[in-house]
Amino acid sequence: MFLPVGPEKVDSVVLDEVNIVAPIKMPGNDDKGTSSVTTIGREVLESRHINSIKELSGHAPNFYQPDYGSRMTSSIYVRGFGSRIDQPVVGLNIDEMPVLNKNSYDFDFFDIERVQVVRGAQGALFGRNTSGGAINVYTISPFDFQGKRLSLEYGNNNNLRIKASHYASPSKRFGWSASLYYSHNDGYFMNRERGENCDGGDNLAMRLRAQWKSFAGWSIDNTMTLGYTDEGGWAYRQFRDGVLDPLAYNDACSYRRFNVSDAFVVKRYLEWATISSATGYQYLTDRMRIDNDFTPLDYFSMGQYQREHSVTQEFVMKSIEDADFTWMGGVYGFYKHLDMEAPVRFKQYGIDNLILKNANEYYYHHLGPDRELSFRESYFVIEDDFLIPTYGAAAFVQLGYKVSGFEFSAGLRLDYEKSRMDYDSRSLIHYKTRKSSSDYTPMLTDFVGNNSTDALELLPSLSVSYGKDWGNIYASVRKGFKAGGFNTQLFSDILQSKMSGALVGNEPDVDASSTVYKPETSWNYEVGTHLTLLPDRSLGISAALFYIDCRDQQLTVFPKGMSTGRMMSNAGKSFSYGAEVSASYRVCDFTLSASYGYTHAEFKEYKSGDSDYSGNILPLAPRETLSANVEYRLPVPAVFADCMKLNLGWNAVGRIYWNEENSLSQSFYGLFSASLSWEKGAFGASLWGKNLIDEEYNTFYFRSIGNDFFAQGKPLQLGVTLNINL
Repeated sequence: MFLPVGPEKVDSVVLDEVNIVAPIKMPGNDDKGTSSVTTIGREVLESRHINSIKELSGHAPNFYQPDYGSRMTSSIYVRGFGSRIDQPVVGLNIDEMPVLNKNSYDFDFFDIERVQVVRGAQGALFGRNTSGGAINVYTISPFDFQGKRLSLEYGNNNNLRIKASHYASPSKRFGWSASLYYSHNDGYFMNRERGENCDGGDNLAMRLRAQWKSFAGWSIDNTMTLGYTDEGGWAYRQFRDGVLDPLAYNDACSYRRFNVSDAFVVKRYLEWATISSATGYQYLTDRMRIDNDFTPLDYFSMGQYQREHSVTQEFVMKSIEDADFTWMGGVYGFYKHLDMEAPVRFKQYGIDNLILKNANEYYYHHLGPDRELSFRESYFVIEDDFLIPTYGAAAFVQLGYKVSGFEFSAGLRLDYEKSRMDYDSRSLIHYKTRKSSSDYTPMLTDFVGNNSTDALELLPSLSVSYGKDWGNIYASVRKGFKAGGFNTQLFSDILQSKMSGALVGNEPDVDASSTVYKPETSWNYEVGTHLTLLPDRSLGISAALFYIDCRDQQLTVFPKGMSTGRMMSNAGKSFSYGAEVSASYRVCDFTLSASYGYTHAEFKEYKSGDSDYSGNILPLAPRETLSANVEYRLPVPAVFADCMKLNLGWNAVGRIYWNEENSLSQSFYGLFSASLSWEKGAFGASLWGKNLIDEEYNTFYFRSIGNDFFAQGKPLQLGVTLNINL
């Protein structure tokens, strides 16, 4: 039978009477922990129609992932910090397996048991790229549900979702499951230049899982997942004179992704400890094609083609949790190999305005009016090829001691990683420098070499808590870091600069030092509480105050002028402080829940060229997040329904500053949602809507070749969902 998720409480959804083996590195009870955690279970995910990590924004306070671009775009912001490109600020683990490439972060939820959003640095436990926290996703276990699940959903803009799965447990010791998922959407944003919606797409996924438990205390859990995405995207509108132009660019944009992952977890349960081995393999191949100027003009377009293999291995040993003295230790290692091509195609308008215009001004003033540079090609391609192997290793330990209601904990992790980049950037053109000449001279410009970077990080954590039946209060100090890397998107600008210089006889001597950026580190200081109040424990409250100090902050920098690239730079020092509070209350047939987050994130030091942004607000992260939800179980005759529920929700974020100057911003805005669900026996149905008042708002801003662009959020969405659980 279907075992539903229990009541929501204290910033979490508690699982009631289900057979789930707790993850080895996280505490068994969120409400007694020393971190800010939001756990949302299956029933709430499905009743609120939360279909991806992006739709968790606001449900977890101070957590925000804007919906823009494509599924390749996985920019996440927590407590003021985040990253537009390259390394993420939050780690993602699916069934205890880390996802190493953030291009795979955006996937559709199906048959998810629960999602846990942990905020604050988690470096001591999870290592790299968890300076803002961790997202832990757990799929349904065949030990907790046996039978068939079928879901069919249809909404406006031909929004179609089909989910089908079978769960079986032939014995108490073995269970298996198979799940299929498909979705389609026609898109929401019309590209006027091409006469079609730019953001539609299809997604297909499959999951196979097998679990086995022995009498001798062994367990084996293997989950294999395949996913395929074929979609458009990048609904960017140019912003001129305070007005958004209609969406109009001439080259088609698309994103395709195929990934395979396998998580193999073996555990041995002893009377005094648990030993775990987690082995993971991930393969990703994707293809991105975009009109990189996002205008109707023939400037340039870009492609990116990636093939990545990665392997992870972790061994953990952990004592039983109810002992006065607890301990946990482990080792971790990973290797990933990325093969990437990123060709940039310069077309006629781009050649004329980005290369020939400046060169011919030089020719005219220095060489005379009879000299003029021209190309034989109406377009040319800058080929950028990269091989980037990365490997790392870590060892960690965490100790805890309980006495008289107090619990003290200390952890330490030593993390090392090294990455190497082999690059080959080149382009061939044919040119002439005299108007009267008919002969073109070939010119090959290249930039070939390699570079490497490594980092050794010591990541401590300290916490103390005091707890009783009413909950606990805690204080913690933790360090986190984001890994360094390479600015692959800068190479087209480098080669363009070398080419332009060579054409006027002054080719610059360029090295690859600017293509490397180093890790970002931060300290997270936090005090908080988890409370369970009233005699029937129907009121839950969680609250936290935090301060974060960030050094060597990784910032996305756009070179000035009519440049085409962007780069990551360790340009800033920043801090943020704020507060979070979540509450849930059950009374009669009502369940009320709300969460609020406030963050003030500011540059402590940041100079870019002649501009000093010290004291300005960090861009792209909201100052406030707010979520409020009401669930009412309607009194209906049993002959009509076993259960009928009305859900009303409001999620809001803002203000969001779009640039370091703080001259552009998105004001505070809220989105209303609602659903009416019905269940009778094995059947269920739901009518639902999102952004019910069709609120217009922006989700992203950037500047390219002197132009400003915005991405808008999705408009009104309506649909109906049919479910069968057998």
